[in-house]
Amino acid sequence: MTTTPEPDAPRTFADLGLGPQLLKALDGLGYEEPTPIQDLGIPHVLAGSDVLGLAATGTGKTAAFTLPMLQRITKGGPAPSALILVPTRELAVQVAQAAHRYGKEMSVTVLPIYGGQSFGQQLRVLRRGVDVVVATPGRALDHIRRGTLDLVTVEMLVLDEADEMLDMGFAEDLDAIVSELPETRQTLLF
Repeated sequence: MTTTPEPDAPRTFADLGLGPQLLKALDGLGYEEPTPIQDLGIPHVLAGSDVLGLAATGTGKTAAFTLPMLQRITKGGPAPSALILVPTRELAVQVAQAAHRYGKEMSVTVLPIYGGQSFGQQLRVLRRGVDVVVATPGRALDHIRRGTLDLVTVEMLVLDEADEMLDMGFAEDLDAIVSELPETRQTLLF
């Protein structure tokens, strides 16, 4: 992203192109105006661009990719439309909760999958169909190899804390997962 916002009046989430259901959810959560990463990132994600977003922890990165993702993906299908990969189970839970809160008005289904959680429970929810899967690389690969996580309908891949996942040695796992995804997907690295 090479553009920067003009220093005039702050933009609103509506100015960024988010739809009424997301705006209602944000209003209910008390969000007033976008942070810089949201202001710069959301329009590019909504436009369908691949995005690399860099920002410090606590600056609203999760909303920067989750809000436009929820607006863009196909909802209600038998397999996920979005896959968010994160380095830790704690972040998987946090991102899944945020996606659920933001997508509440849209009836979006979100499933965190990570090690240490019942595989059977994850499998039951996957079989019912989910819109967004938030996963650690190892558990995502477990499901892919068992044939329980179908990625053929994934429209958007998000690597959240991508640098940390690489530092933790997940490069081979990420390559294996990405090889299972459609080439036409949108890719976001935060």
